[in-house]
This record gives sequence, C-alpha cells and structure tokens, in this order.
Amino acid sequence: MAKPIVAVVGRPNVGKSTLFNRLTGSRISIVEDTPGVTRDRIYHEAEWNGREFMLIDTGGIEPTTNSELLLQMRDQAQIAIEHADVILFLCDLQSGLTDADEEIATMLRKARKPVVVAVNKVDRVGETPPEFYEFYGMGSEDVFPLSSLSGTGTGDVLDRIVELFPADDGKPAPEGTIRVAVIGKPNAGKSSIVNRIAGEDRVIVSDMAGTTRDAIDTYVENDYGRYIFVDTAGIRRNAKVEDRIEKYSVLRANMAVENADVCLIMVDATEGVTAQDEHIAGLAHNAGKASIIVINKWDLPDKDNDTFDKFKKKVYDALSYMTYAPVLFVSAKTGQRVEKLFPMINDVYKEGCKRVTTGVLNDLLADITQRVQPPTDKGRRLKIYYMTQTATNPPTFACFCNSAELFHYSYQRYIENCLRDAFGFAGTPIKLIIKQKGD
Repeated sequence: MAKPIVAVVGRPNVGKSTLFNRLTGSRISIVEDTPGVTRDRIYHEAEWNGREFMLIDTGGIEPTTNSELLLQMRDQAQIAIEHADVILFLCDLQSGLTDADEEIATMLRKARKPVVVAVNKVDRVGETPPEFYEFYGMGSEDVFPLSSLSGTGTGDVLDRIVELFPADDGKPAPEGTIRVAVIGKPNAGKSSIVNRIAGEDRVIVSDMAGTTRDAIDTYVENDYGRYIFVDTAGIRRNAKVEDRIEKYSVLRANMAVENADVCLIMVDATEGVTAQDEHIAGLAHNAGKASIIVINKWDLPDKDNDTFDKFKKKVYDALSYMTYAPVLFVSAKTGQRVEKLFPMINDVYKEGCKRVTTGVLNDLLADITQRVQPPTDKGRRLKIYYMTQTATNPPTFACFCNSAELFHYSYQRYIENCLRDAFGFAGTPIKLIIKQKGD
C-alpha cells in the first residue's frame, strides 16, 4: 500500500515549515519570519510509532488576496488538500483565531477529509492558556496545543494523525510482489512499455506529452514472478511545469519512486541521455533504489556494428554515478527485448536485498586496507576499526573509524568498488555511513 499523505496547511507565518522540519527530522523547508517563504509544496518521508507517511509542507493560504504569488501558493495548497489522506491545519496562538482561519476551516470542511487542528506557539509548559480554547469555535473536535520550536505536544498530534490514516481495505499485493516505478521524461514511452508488459491498453498512450496525469498501478503475474508496475507522469524541468494538475502529477511521480522496490529509468533512444534524464535518474539513485536504465524506441535509430557499444558508453558517461545500473535496449512498440526486463528486475531487486555477515565483511576490510593503505593527513592515518551491514534496499554499511575527516570520498569509493567486486550488488546503489569513535 502507498504511504498515507499528510498535508500541513494554514495561514502564512504560523510555523508550518518549522513544524515540517521537526516532524521529518530534516532542514528541507526554509524557515524565516517572513510570510510566503514556502511558495510550493515540499514533501518528505516521516514516521511515527512504526507507521511511515509522506508529509507535505504547503505555502500559506490567504483566502482573499489579489497577489499573484499568494494565489499560486493557495492553488498549490489546494492541490495538496485534494489528495491528502489527513490534513494538519496549523493555527497561531499569538495571533488568535482570525477571519482567515475561519475561511480556511470552511474550505477544509468542503474537502471532506479528516482534519487535525494544531495551535502552534504554545511555548509555555504547564496549564494550557485560556485563549487556546477559542480555536474549538471552528467546529473541530481534534484541537491540540503544540510548540513547533520545542516539539511539545507533537506526539499527541501525531498519535491522532496516525489513528485517522485510511485502513488498507484494498486487496493487498501477494507476498513477494516487486513494486516497479516506471519514470522518465514525457513521451519517453512509459505508458507504452507498461501496456506491452500488461498485454493490454492499461493506460492511455499518446504522442502528446503529459497524457499520464497520475501514478497508475498495473498488477502483472507471469512465470518470472509478481509485479506492480507504476506508470508515472513524465517529469519535466521545474521551469516548464506550470499547469496545477501537472505539478501534482510530478509530486506523485516522486512519491512513486519513494515507494518502489525497483525503478525503470526510461530514455528515448532518438534523443539520447539529456540533462533532464540525468536529473530523473538522480531521483532513483538518491532514493537508494535498485534501477535499470531502459533505452526505448531502439527500433528507430540507424545502426551499425558499433552503435550499441557507443550508445551504452554515452549512457554511462552521462550517468557516471550510476554505472552499477544495467542498460537494456528495447522497443515498446515492437516488443523487442521487453521480456528481458523481468529477469533483470528480479536480479537487481535480489541484489538490493543482499546481506553480508559482519565476519565476512571484516575479512574483506582487512584485505582491502592492506592492498591500499588508508589516507593520512599531517601525520595522522585513518584507522577503520570494523564494518557492518546495517540495512538493505539499498545495502547500507556502517564503517567505524578514528576520524571521519580523514575518511576521504575517494577512499569511500574505493571501498564501495571492492564491495561490488566481492559481492556483486549489481543494479543497486551502496550507502556508506561513517561513524567516528565517540559518536
């Protein structure tokens, strides 16, 4: 099941971004005491009591405004509201209950979504201030005091939000099902490849960019296994994304990547790897997803004996950070090599799930540090005490050392390459966490 979505909404400057950063444990949203700093929706994974969800920080809502910027921010917030599972409506104790709060509450009632009202800037510990209770006048039973600066009261708010998450009343995917996100630029052939795989016109196929507006799930079961293919909207450069529906589509495509086990990165063979392809591939890489680079429309270019090797080299030159990902040349139109996707998906998924015991890892560590001595600086040498695998998908390794500063990036790359030589991990990124003694 996809992660529930929680939208944080409210007037400008009530502390939405500060709360967002606290709940996600990040510093993604800009925090400044100026209305309108958050102009677009920002999203990030969050977790409470073992339940993961997507949190969206929205620009402040001004119900009545003639400002073009504030109108756009209101539209962005409205999109988040329309597609959220739970809405966290943030108010400001210091400002009191305003007419704008009342109008936002009316707008939220029309959305017919569960709403939790949180009154921010209740910074004093102890008895709740009397002015807090006026916020019950908006008609909500779920009203909580909190301080986004200190974190006081956030636990109660999160408890209630998790209680309001929708039950997984859909049919659960059978055990062992691999979730595959199909991502790429508009018109790269994402819908065509999903239709070819499914053997039916599951999604609309058109030469017009932007035909797919939402992430669409297609369940496939065959001799290779069970899969859910998620056809996503084409991801364009932010400067070209103007339509309000498309902006939400791009958000859903990003979340499809977060929820996937494997990503198929679709590249148009007639265009080669563009800067936008590099950006899209980076989404999968940074999310730690096992990936396959799929060169579609391979039936169209003129070819000679060297075309395949030259094109593959150009792919890896452009995506130098993803040389671990296999490349497959296909044609969704003719079906050429499409069936080879299934064993490749199985392989990269299996590599992402691979675990290596600590004993075997440290035997390898002793060997690789003997072959290439760790770096030194001003007479101090890096000492790596031991290494252990802490997670899978992506395979994650913690390296305990005497100085994180001495653990240069080049030596980290050397260790990563040695891990790949010894254990494979084809198709999946590897994550190294450097732990300094005393941390």
